[in-house]
Amino acid sequence: MVSEIKRSSYPIGVFDSGVGGLTVLQELNRQLPHESVVYFGDTARLPYGKRTQTEIIEFVQQILVWMQSQQVKMVIMACNTSSALALDALRQEFDFPILGVILPGARAAVKKGRRIGVIATTATVNSEAYVQAISESLAEMQSHAQIWQVACPEFVPLIESNRINDPYTLEVAREYLTPMLAADIDTLVFGCTHYPHLADVFRQILPAHVRFVDPAVSVVRAAAKELEILGLRHTDPRSAISRDLTKFYVSGDPEQFAQISSRWLNKMPTVEKVVLSPVELLS
Repeated sequence: MVSEIKRSSYPIGVFDSGVGGLTVLQELNRQLPHESVVYFGDTARLPYGKRTQTEIIEFVQQILVWMQSQQVKMVIMACNTSSALALDALRQEFDFPILGVILPGARAAVKKGRRIGVIATTATVNSEAYVQAISESLAEMQSHAQIWQVACPEFVPLIESNRINDPYTLEVAREYLTPMLAADIDTLVFGCTHYPHLADVFRQILPAHVRFVDPAVSVVRAAAKELEILGLRHTDPRSAISRDLTKFYVSGDPEQFAQISSRWLNKMPTVEKVVLSPVELLS
């Protein structure tokens, strides 16, 4: 019992290729306000969407080994590409629960609409992970829906370059969303945690009736349930643990990440650089 009480005060690990995972962090702060967080952005190697599965597995394995050294009690892969290409391969290697964003997002989508559009990185689209997860969720519900996917490789670099309000970004978004307009979708899944940052841009293009699905909301809800089941949820309001003690780490330029992330954090965070160690790859 003592060890479980102590473990409940351990942080939750969250990682992404860059600032996209901040959407998950914001949900953690909202839904689980007494939890501390270790956030890692693999900014030296973004975007992940153009990487091979072998590369993604290698990167994620390195991150998870580092997270383990930080004594995390759970890790959320706040990256759809990692969730699609590495989650199943690595989940059993570690003694803490690892949650991906795809299945929670898929389940949320099938509750909202029957003409579902998915925008994601090229790697996530090619993996067919959302199509499979949405189809499985529909089968569980004994329901039916149509699914359309569009790869949006330019979005992550534009967001990471702080060009959300650039006219070019709106132009790119119009091009990517044209097939969704033609398909008359009623639901749009943000198949990359970066994409909620562009929600206002998408609203300028899509009809008002199209509902957005941000998997960050659903994965944090799933994390809360998992922590509850494991007896690891931290609920003591007297603790000093709070969102202000979230620790930020990156593999690239800390100052650049701090500048970009301050837009959503409403403050300038302290960010440290981490050099990840190579690990033995899966055989």
